[in-house]
Amino acid sequence: MNRVVHPIEEESYRRLRARLDTSHFPPLTRAVVERVVHSAADLDYATDLVMDEGELSKAHAALHSGAPVVTDVEMVAAGITRRETVCRLKDAVAGPDLTRSAHAIRLAYEQVGPGALWVIGNAPTALEELLTLDAAPALVIGLPVGFVGAVESKAALRESGLPAVSNVSEKGGSAVASAALNALLYHPYHPASHSEEKS
Repeated sequence: MNRVVHPIEEESYRRLRARLDTSHFPPLTRAVVERVVHSAADLDYATDLVMDEGELSKAHAALHSGAPVVTDVEMVAAGITRRETVCRLKDAVAGPDLTRSAHAIRLAYEQVGPGALWVIGNAPTALEELLTLDAAPALVIGLPVGFVGAVESKAALRESGLPAVSNVSEKGGSAVASAALNALLYHPYHPASHSEEKS
């Protein structure tokens, strides 16, 4: 089923593109950049985000083939309206060496296993915990926000070699993390083109 785009969103994208040239980005990177910029009304994300088109292509295929989507908080899940998500924060408890957010990631991994798309927009400790697990993710959207731990956790994500969308600055948050995932959800999927890329 095709997504119906509201005229206000169409006009918002028209204005965004009038102020920011995204034409040099490859298709999925452009989709993520534009949706994140649109969600935050912040043009600086165009140079702050870090991602790889090949990784996005594989993640896009996994997402449209039914890979689970896990979020760190309900606010991220609330922004992903066209897909069921897993969020275990309400079941998690903090411990002496583990934040509640980190425990939630552990619980979610026990539930979904490897190959999921992880969308982290709030807690740096959730991202740090994910990096300790053998999660073999299809993609990690690691965009936690904050002055404590956010930059460091995103740098660790990039250094991990996992397929990822991250950003360099302290900025981030639930809205931009869900926007990055929605960009992949909304982008048209043609299974034949993905199978041709593999051959």
